[in-house]
Amino acid sequence: MTQYLDFEKSLAEIEGKAEELRALARENDEMDVEKEAAALDKKAAGMLVSLYKSLTPWRKCQVARHPGRPHCKDYIEALFTEYTPLAGDRNFADDPAVMGGLARIDGKPVMVIGHEKGDDTKSRIERNFGMARPEGYRKAIRLMELANRFGIPVITLVDTPGAYPGKGAEERGQSEAIARSTEKCLELGVPLISVIIGEGGSGGAVAFATANQVAMLEHSVYSVISPEGCASILWKDAEKMREAAEALRLTAKELKELGVCDRIIAEPLGGAHRDRTTAIEAVGNAIKDMLADFENQTPDVIRQKRRTKYLNIGSKGLAA
Repeated sequence: MTQYLDFEKSLAEIEGKAEELRALARENDEMDVEKEAAALDKKAAGMLVSLYKSLTPWRKCQVARHPGRPHCKDYIEALFTEYTPLAGDRNFADDPAVMGGLARIDGKPVMVIGHEKGDDTKSRIERNFGMARPEGYRKAIRLMELANRFGIPVITLVDTPGAYPGKGAEERGQSEAIARSTEKCLELGVPLISVIIGEGGSGGAVAFATANQVAMLEHSVYSVISPEGCASILWKDAEKMREAAEALRLTAKELKELGVCDRIIAEPLGGAHRDRTTAIEAVGNAIKDMLADFENQTPDVIRQKRRTKYLNIGSKGLAA
């Protein structure tokens, strides 16, 4: 069953009417409603194009958070073979919000790491809605070190509203763990490819996405703070999240102009949640293309390219 966002209410009504007509026809063989239903389908298709033609930043945030979007687990299952999960930070515990392990893509060995939000109430609670604790980032560091030791590229799939700010997480050194993970990203002598598949929130995302190349799905977002959090701080009113989303410049298009994002991956019309298979395939093709850019490059060259990328961030946008 399709879950509609608040700006898709009119679309929901039309698609709902078409489905109601077809449901009536299934109950009564003598009814012929296909012509009317097809007309509604055509109207809905035109409305979908119109709605997604120029989404505002806030609407892109809503699409990026859609519960039906493919999550890290879906991408791993569809794109990678011989996936062997690795768990725990060898210090405190395993963090279910971060999954990762050795795998192959297109026959080539890689280390894949990502945030997992979960896809139903039980798994979302278990995964803490994709908000990692310190042990999640320390697990990621352990996996990146392992990849670096054996010369295996690292692929990260980012989808988090931010690192978990709970009392226990802070007591165990949340900010230090995020900083260490970001530092480890910069130290790697192997290619680090990151894809923002939904939300890229604050330092919790940066800790995985300080990469040689950062790709973003068309309707994903990447920002220093959520629009609601920004609005609460600047205007003392979380309801000003629309204005905050505009000011944050968090869309893929804006971040590509600033040099934060290197590649935008097109989504199916209506967002990745409407055609999960096509969206996952597009991400897989982008990952393979980006990995090919680093073939036969030495660790020093890979590190230098990553360093240059981050020193240059923002210069293009500022010059414009």
